[in-house]
Amino acid sequence: MTGVENTPSELQQVYAQILSRAPEHDIDPTLERVREVLDMLGNPHRAYRTVHLTGTNGKTSTARMIEALVGEYGLRTGRFTSPHLTSVTERIAIDGVPISEERFVETYRDVIPYVEMVDERSLAAGGPRLSFFEVLTVMAFAAFADAPIDVAIIEVGLGGRWDSTNVIDGAVAVLTPIARDHTTWLGDTVEQIASEKAGIIKPGATVISAAQVEEAVGPILEAVEHNQAHMLVDGEELVLVGRAVAVGGQVITVRTPGATYSDVFVPLHGEHQGHNALLAIGAVEALLGGGRALSANLVEAAFAAVTSPGRLEVVRSSPTFIVDAAHNPAGAEAMLTGIDEAFTLRNLVAVVAMMADKEVEAFLSVLEPQVSHIVVTNMDSSRAMDSEDLATIARDVFGEDRVSVADTLPDAVDAAAAVAEQYDADQVGLGTGVVVTGSVVLAAQARILFGREA
Repeated sequence: MTGVENTPSELQQVYAQILSRAPEHDIDPTLERVREVLDMLGNPHRAYRTVHLTGTNGKTSTARMIEALVGEYGLRTGRFTSPHLTSVTERIAIDGVPISEERFVETYRDVIPYVEMVDERSLAAGGPRLSFFEVLTVMAFAAFADAPIDVAIIEVGLGGRWDSTNVIDGAVAVLTPIARDHTTWLGDTVEQIASEKAGIIKPGATVISAAQVEEAVGPILEAVEHNQAHMLVDGEELVLVGRAVAVGGQVITVRTPGATYSDVFVPLHGEHQGHNALLAIGAVEALLGGGRALSANLVEAAFAAVTSPGRLEVVRSSPTFIVDAAHNPAGAEAMLTGIDEAFTLRNLVAVVAMMADKEVEAFLSVLEPQVSHIVVTNMDSSRAMDSEDLATIARDVFGEDRVSVADTLPDAVDAAAAVAEQYDADQVGLGTGVVVTGSVVLAAQARILFGREA
């Protein structure tokens, strides 16, 4: 053996170098480092129009829908989303396709000299190097300008005000539903979190907002007024008029200030995806049409091809295995509503792993009324809660008899399948499904286990 087989690829080497920096959830409240690097690169983020998205749940699905709509108009798109499921290259997509490993490495090589110059300045002043997420943000903006693209769809990494993506001047700001999450970094209350997320609203922008809980409304309205922005809200100017479950998704009718779009097929499950589609249409009307109607034919064509990996995604049948990246109570509620609507299941088994900094008990409490049995497990992350600690909380919520523990995800999948088969053996004719949920990282590992690609 020569050992060549074990030599890391260039992508793996580059990814390791980026990972050696501060993690993406470690926010340092400044945008100056990213601005400095971008200025040295000629401000590539100013070479195209941008749509900026924040919120607690639904950002990536909505971003993919906006991307599809813009692309259907013949415009080149760049999409920056996080986290990734299978490969870091997924975070930077051009025309709906993750950039190649070669292009990812080339982009890193292009920007790293400038990143290191700013690193040195920051360290000399007593500050940190650029973080993992700051470097990826710079890379995305550079790759988009080099393509070149016409419209960038940019999802924040965490929060909004101090997120490194907030160097852009988004003509359209999209706010998906805001709830408690990332409280360690964004604040303990929905009001505080909403204030941070509303920080992406720029002067004169059009704001497309989901229906928000009462605590989130005040900070958003304050930011809109301060920036003399124009806001359209789901349930007011934007309306999901009707929706019906269909094979492989749903058919929706939506009304915006520009038009009514009737009987549009969306190949995604759950009412929340209908509302995400509404936000996407509103955003693209504002971006491309100045609020005027889009082509109904193009809207239908765009949505027909939309995918959202790891969101109510069926990865196996007999029993049905569903992967969903829900990781907070609001996400769990949307997931369960979607499962109840789209799948004929009388029993549901859950495979769960979670990050230790999440609202674990609240998440499990949302699952408990609809989940017959839960299998808790570990996942590959330094932030993950140990399965035994998770099991202790799960037993308090579910009771001893409804909780199993498995050390690894493959073992957890096998255990969940066995439980599902036992339910079906005891209750002839009743369907049992398994949902793997609790973390984006777990969803990613499950998709790999079941042979899915992003």
